[in-house]
Amino acid sequence: MITTDKALFDFDVIYGYISQSYWAKGIPRKVMRAAIENSLCFGVFEDDKQVGFARVITDCATFAYLADVFILSDYQGRGLSKELMTKIIEHPQLQGLRRMMLATADAHGLYTKFGFSPVTNPSILMENWQPDIYEKL
Repeated sequence: MITTDKALFDFDVIYGYISQSYWAKGIPRKVMRAAIENSLCFGVFEDDKQVGFARVITDCATFAYLADVFILSDYQGRGLSKELMTKIIEHPQLQGLRRMMLATADAHGLYTKFGFSPVTNPSILMENWQPDIYEKL
């Protein structure tokens, strides 16, 4: 089952994975809670156990950023990431967007299947990146 019902989410599973990830290692619990509260989130469940997650930061009109996507390692290789991505791409609040972006170090093959490609003109993008921000909190 894939749902956006946050009441069903297992925060400990989500936090346990993301706080050890390469993209958000050490994220404080309160920051992760706020990120979930303020995003459109998708939980992946097998027999009432949360086994995956994704978060979309969006205005639901023009832009979305896909983040924090994972399937627990014991559940990988079953097509769950493809099911999750299908639900995200087809979600009613994410239709008609001009741009959806994401960053990944290792899942380009998955995202390409759903229409993502390298940024056409990367010179237009800028960032204010603070990789050690969680160490300061």
